[in-house]
Amino acid sequence: MANGISNKSVVLSDIRKSYGGLEVIHGIDLTIEEGDFVVFVGPSGCGKSTLLRMIAGLEEVTEGEIAIKGRDVTDLDPSERGIAMLFQSYALYPHMSVSENLGFGLKMARTDPAEIARRVAQVSAILKIDHLLDRRPGQLSGGQRQRVAIGRAIVRKPDVFLFDEPLSNLDAELRVSMRIEIARLHRELGNTMVYVTHDQTEAMTLADQIVVLRDGRIEQAGSPRDVYEDPANMFVAGFIGSPRMNFLDAEWQGDGTIRVGETTLEAAIDGGSLKHGERLLLGIRPEHIAVAEPGPERIAAQVEFSEYLGGTRYLYCQLEDGQSLVVEQREGPNWQAGEKLSFAVPDDRRRFFAEDGRRLR
Repeated sequence: MANGISNKSVVLSDIRKSYGGLEVIHGIDLTIEEGDFVVFVGPSGCGKSTLLRMIAGLEEVTEGEIAIKGRDVTDLDPSERGIAMLFQSYALYPHMSVSENLGFGLKMARTDPAEIARRVAQVSAILKIDHLLDRRPGQLSGGQRQRVAIGRAIVRKPDVFLFDEPLSNLDAELRVSMRIEIARLHRELGNTMVYVTHDQTEAMTLADQIVVLRDGRIEQAGSPRDVYEDPANMFVAGFIGSPRMNFLDAEWQGDGTIRVGETTLEAAIDGGSLKHGERLLLGIRPEHIAVAEPGPERIAAQVEFSEYLGGTRYLYCQLEDGQSLVVEQREGPNWQAGEKLSFAVPDDRRRFFAEDGRRLR
């Protein structure tokens, strides 16, 4: 391997994957730093699980190179890569006790029995499952089985943990507690973790770095804050965030302003390549919109539906030209359907996109 990458945990170089003549992963380059928690996120079929399985050695790489801890592992078996992978299914042996499940991989590697016992005791204490060591998987709850599956990976002391939607089979309450557990483990162990999910909440709460994929390509990689607040394009802006970003049709006025319906708004973008009257889109997060007095730079809309969710209320509104606008409120009056309101959007919260989805800056 080239010098200077040994401190990198995982390096993907021009990774491609084809099935027959159909390429599904298109030249992916990605560097994962030692100890980072990286989450692959994207819609179904975007290639996130395929990419993870290639890192694990469970899918053959058509072109490109995968390095783990500075070592080319592209053609190595999974057992030789220094990784541990957790799947949606827990893949526990039902006829074995928790203790036997935890130590099975070490036993197959002919590890000394005393060392196996020591590691099993250590890991079970970390995961708070030491009182379950004599039970079998059928006697455990979903969360307990998940902890055993995680423990079986930890006990092997891998260089990299790979998670393929490990919480998707759990109910909502248990997913929250397991997210907290996985985040705690990452802090305590310090290992590199690569995690696949379609759940934005998991991605935003767990990741040091989010990798947003679409159609086998990386659309954006960055911190959760960067991806959320500074999306690279319209796809990322619309995919990350719930409710999704509002996109309003607008026209470039040629003087540093845009027109949305009957409203003129300043647009801090380089409009040199835009023609007067050219269509673009204004992106606004629901939480960045505030009810305001009528006046310049105000967007007028009528409330169609008000949704109260405890500490948050969502106003589903319609502009005069029929466009939809979702507004998030943390406090304020209880606006009802039929009321006409004016909304303000701070200059620095406005995002602009070309018709083809490119970010305009």
